Amino acid sequence: MNILFVHQNFPSQYKHLAPVLAAKGHRVIALTINAAQKVNGVTIIQYKPKQGTSVAIHRLAADFETKIIRAEAAGFAALELRNKGFNPDIICAHPGWGEALFLKDVWPNAKLLCYWEFYYHAFGADVNFDPEFQDASFDNLARIRLKNANNLLTMEVADAGISPTEWQRTQFPVSVQDSIAVIHDGIDTGIVRPNPEAYVRIEQLQLNLVVGDEIITFVNRNLEPYRGFHTFIRALPELLKRRPNARVIIVGNDAVSYGAPLPDKQTYKQKYLAELQGQLDLSRIHFAGNVPYGVYLSLLQVSAVHVYLTVPFVLSWSMLEAMSAGCLVVGSATAPVEEVIQDGVNGLLTPFSSSCALADKIDEALSLAPVVRQTIKTNARNTIIERYDLHSICLPKQTALIENL
Repeated sequence: MNILFVHQNFPSQYKHLAPVLAAKGHRVIALTINAAQKVNGVTIIQYKPKQGTSVAIHRLAADFETKIIRAEAAGFAALELRNKGFNPDIICAHPGWGEALFLKDVWPNAKLLCYWEFYYHAFGADVNFDPEFQDASFDNLARIRLKNANNLLTMEVADAGISPTEWQRTQFPVSVQDSIAVIHDGIDTGIVRPNPEAYVRIEQLQLNLVVGDEIITFVNRNLEPYRGFHTFIRALPELLKRRPNARVIIVGNDAVSYGAPLPDKQTYKQKYLAELQGQLDLSRIHFAGNVPYGVYLSLLQVSAVHVYLTVPFVLSWSMLEAMSAGCLVVGSATAPVEEVIQDGVNGLLTPFSSSCALADKIDEALSLAPVVRQTIKTNARNTIIERYDLHSICLPKQTALIENL
């Protein structure tokens, strides 16, 4: 088959699937704006939007215009491919940024398989969930509604869809849910696994960490409220008083991936460190920034407790990787997390917004009898192997879906 991948940050969610399909003998091409790396067997074609968002456009139309600009650029790149004789049987596209919008106009006979990552709601999901960040203004409600305009137009032409979790699937309109398969991107449990001899040396922090140290880990792409950074850091004064031997390793950058940035270019890290000034023992709290994948994996392997918090939103790979690495995960009692973690069985759950409850839960996790701790950690890894393993579960399901289409 001829298979086309379209993702502005390719390979991203397709980093395992695309090379596997190429290795099976299919001709695989990818269209992308930001090509970050080569992928075995995949021809990568970069394209660029021809303009930026208009300065004078209506504020509520700006997001949709940006998606149209990207869709047009992807459409022109698709026309060039068609004119050179490439006609895909299957198009695998992430429609979130708009690129998928016009592809069926170029190739009406191709099957379009959309990666449905998120459908927006003003209430009941991420927006207006955290009591500290409420905005039910008309302007915000209208903005959220219009964020789905691109999704809805693409749904009209999509032949099938895929979502990584059941909760994400159920956020989409009932009329299309039956056409969306729930298949996760997959966790390579052969690589992400416990290592009793794991050792971490972080030069810039002058840290040496080994299994058995009382290490509490917290990992996000960026440190922000969507992923509970404010709840976590507010829990630390009390927690570190109770646990005199504990050290906290925080991985993540200072930008904003989701939600609104703070005024005057202040970061959320700066905001909450200022709020807690004089209350934190900063000699035991280590901000590692962005670390190489190998260091990140070793941090999970030496972690005594890994904390993962999120509003009801896209579930991070990092939580599943932590479970696969045999971490004892303390997660937020929010729908995406509860789809995976059963409290007391393969992890522990705590309310998203309560720093006091989080401090109690981490303290509880660190105080568990060794046999109980090990049982929970073993159950966590088994959950990932049985439901999210890359090679035995997810890739076979993904390739079967494509070949069946």
